[in-house]
Amino acid sequence: MPPPVDAQQFRHTMSHLASGVTIVTARDAAGRAWGMTASAVTSLSLGPPMLLVCIDRAATIHDLLASTDVFGINVLEEGQADIARRFADRDRHGYDDHSGARSPAGLPLVPGALAHLDVMRAAVYHGGDHAIITGTVGWGEAQDGRPLCYFRSAYQGLAR
Repeated sequence: MPPPVDAQQFRHTMSHLASGVTIVTARDAAGRAWGMTASAVTSLSLGPPMLLVCIDRAATIHDLLASTDVFGINVLEEGQADIARRFADRDRHGYDDHSGARSPAGLPLVPGALAHLDVMRAAVYHGGDHAIITGTVGWGEAQDGRPLCYFRSAYQGLAR
């Protein structure tokens, strides 16, 4: 068997797999909201409805997401690349949500996002340098629109 591919080649190769772009949100013990961009989010189960999100263990809000009881997922719309970039910045994960809409769990909702979910954390697994956080979906809503995608290391909309 050949040796494993190096990290740079793996990143380049995987950049050819298009994925949706989300903002994952949570509140810390003081009630402050936090968010980060994540493209490694996928459904896990229909019965019960579950999903998983993969978070770099070096991410600023990793410990919060791995220990919180509930987190949110906001599926971004194709015109929201600026929001994705803002929350991808490790120094800008704080979420000022004083005047914005909130989910039933009290998490901030990204205005204009295609979908919002409240997720009750179930289990956390280690996978290399990431944590795989699973959760049961307790609430969700969706609207019509086109998703923001991440493909070849860039934010893009779907081809029309």
